[in-house]
Amino acid sequence: MKLQIPDLLIIAAYLVTMVVIGWMLRKKARLNKENYLLGGKSLPWYMLGLSDASDMFDISGTMWMVSLCFVYGMKSIWIPWLWPVFNQVFLMMYLSRWLRRSNATTGAEWLASRFGKTGPGVRASHNIVVAFALLSCFGFMAYGFVGLGKFVQIFIPWDIVQPYIPFHVSAAYVPHFYGIGFTLFAMFYSILGGMHSIVLGDVIKYAIMTVACISIGIIAMIRLRGHSLHTPEGWLNPFFGWKLGLDWRSILNDANKKISEDGYSPFGLFFMMMLFKGIFASVAGPAPNYDMQKVLSTRSPQEASKMSGFVSIILLPIRYSLIIGLTVLALLYYDQISGSLQGASGTDFERILPATINNFLPVGLMGLVLTGLLGAFMGTFSGTLNAAQAYIVNDIYLKYVNPGASTRKTISMNYLAGLVVVIAGIVLGLFVKDVNTVLQWIVSGLYGGYIASNMLKWHWWRFNASGFFWGMLAGIVPAIALAVLKSFNKLEGLDLYYWPILFFLSLAGSVIGSYVAPPADEATLKSFYRNVRPWGFWRPVHLMVLQEDPAFEGNRNFGLNMFNVALGMIGQLCLTILPMYVVLWLKLPLLITALILLGIILILKRTWWDRLDEY
Repeated sequence: MKLQIPDLLIIAAYLVTMVVIGWMLRKKARLNKENYLLGGKSLPWYMLGLSDASDMFDISGTMWMVSLCFVYGMKSIWIPWLWPVFNQVFLMMYLSRWLRRSNATTGAEWLASRFGKTGPGVRASHNIVVAFALLSCFGFMAYGFVGLGKFVQIFIPWDIVQPYIPFHVSAAYVPHFYGIGFTLFAMFYSILGGMHSIVLGDVIKYAIMTVACISIGIIAMIRLRGHSLHTPEGWLNPFFGWKLGLDWRSILNDANKKISEDGYSPFGLFFMMMLFKGIFASVAGPAPNYDMQKVLSTRSPQEASKMSGFVSIILLPIRYSLIIGLTVLALLYYDQISGSLQGASGTDFERILPATINNFLPVGLMGLVLTGLLGAFMGTFSGTLNAAQAYIVNDIYLKYVNPGASTRKTISMNYLAGLVVVIAGIVLGLFVKDVNTVLQWIVSGLYGGYIASNMLKWHWWRFNASGFFWGMLAGIVPAIALAVLKSFNKLEGLDLYYWPILFFLSLAGSVIGSYVAPPADEATLKSFYRNVRPWGFWRPVHLMVLQEDPAFEGNRNFGLNMFNVALGMIGQLCLTILPMYVVLWLKLPLLITALILLGIILILKRTWWDRLDEY
């Protein structure tokens, strides 16, 4: 344990600050439901964008990304498309505006604006999206929980803590023990202060992380001068062919073993599957988690788009300064940290991040980095918890149990819901082997059941509540079955490769379910079409609206939106790789990347920013 008194004081000061924020903002949060869950829709877009980016800057994801960068080098910039990270581009260009126009509190409440409040399948569609949202939230909480435990374990070895614990904890569950401790701490401020305390806490955390990440990048640059990285051929090249083309055999055999276990070796196939799944997932819009809650919390549709665009700008350069900085240090001094990376089944590359921090950062900076990463866990946790509370209270309690509940009862129910969600997340986390396992299931398995229904709800007028329910059910049930079968070793391979099956099952359920029930009523369809103004297969509704309002103009911006999306995806990649080129000091690629990014910014100023009021 190399933490010194200044590091511990920085961490303690942060934790105390979070408790104080939650306590000070509790009265403001308790004014009403909207204040608690959405910050009263009064927070500026840049604050919400910074908070959203901060929530995405989580420990588990960053540990995973550092391990990817170490093994896959510059090619690792593509692998986060599994989420897909470029869904923020689709939100930025048009989907956030569409979503925000609903004035809803949650994704389930949004369904009423699309399918109406009564009719066949409406209640079932509402219930299925609540079930999905809670499954998703529990999965993300387990994902963060395991990553946090593995992270803390390196800084606070169990043999130091064990004498003070009155019961036995097996080695396999030590990370879970640490995870429970910090989870309970994070629960306090997020439940008390609601969205206001979450956003303020995220702003403080982001400021800390910015200083820490840039400092690590600078340290890595200084240490790299006069040295070369011992990596396989092709490690510095972000481009690839059908095969990955990285061979670590003469350098580090366990890296080849990881590539084989990850299943990314046929990289061309993997990339095509990621892109195919990612585009459909992005067109479907945000999943019902903290990202959607931040969009719904903005002051206007235009600010919703600005917020989503701001996320990539402030997240990627800072995060990848940390990722490439730690990767460079780990490669330069691998012999010194290799002992810390050994797990039950060989080298655990997810431990590179904490091991590198523990060995190479000076006193004070280590405290800042640890504070930022602990805050990253707390931010992701609190945002996810807030989303889960919103669904339990708004879409279960107030809808079915006590519709006339007073503000005081509603806030009390939020507290109780928070406790239930935390307990469920902890229990689920106890069954998770590692970060990658739950990540793969969430992004490739569970979301396989989400995409078809949520893509059709925006773009096909005939899609109805019955289709939404059956489409979601036809995807979610096989996704859960996939997780169970893989846990018993009945299936092998990446969850991503099963995604097309889940998607087409869900698509079939969506279409068949839509045609066994009548369309949503005309008034609901016309209201949705006028208000949201989507493009897609809406001609029958468009003609109905024209009969009432001949001056109405439909959305003709499909081509422009897709052009902007393509530019945005390239720009997002530039933001990702730019700090990597800076730290590695690859001058020509850095110059080319900067010029491409500048050109994209100038074009999007005219084709996106100046036209935010259009559709």
